[in-house]
Amino acid sequence: MRHGKKFNHLGRKAPHRKAMLSNMAASLVLHKRISTTLAKAKELRKYVEPLVTRAKEDTTHNRRIVFSYLQDKEAIKSLFGEVVDRVGNRAGGYTRIIKTGFRLGDNAEMCIIELVDFNELMLKEAAPAKKKTRRSRRGSGKSASEGASSASAEAKTEDVENKASEDKSTEDNAGAEDDKKSE
Repeated sequence: MRHGKKFNHLGRKAPHRKAMLSNMAASLVLHKRISTTLAKAKELRKYVEPLVTRAKEDTTHNRRIVFSYLQDKEAIKSLFGEVVDRVGNRAGGYTRIIKTGFRLGDNAEMCIIELVDFNELMLKEAAPAKKKTRRSRRGSGKSASEGASSASAEAKTEDVENKASEDKSTEDNAGAEDDKKSE
């Protein structure tokens, strides 16, 4: 029975699964994004993210532990070098899964899994993000008074502009009446 065994076995025996995840993780670290099935990507995320967290602290012990998972010297260099430089200040969530549709042969759901801080297109879109404001049904005292004061200030500005336009129109009318009298 498999009570309480919740992770996806991916239809493979344990050594095959371990080797596959190790190869996929090394490819992800080296290439920064790979295309795979959704099930494999979800398992790969659980495999890679603890390794990236461990790589934040560059010690011999951590390098040996990560090497026991990846089995690739170039991937270790890349992970402890450029990957940690980009994600060092991030608390977690180092990977992103983007669904790309279904594979033609067997209709498997495909996706791209990538390291978050290496997608230049997404970084450019995220740069001009506005400051987040908290919205609730009942306003807090400070922001409600600020909102009311800004609304009243806008109303005052409109009143001043309306009065100025009325004064200008009355001057124009007076000037037109003066012209008629002089003729």
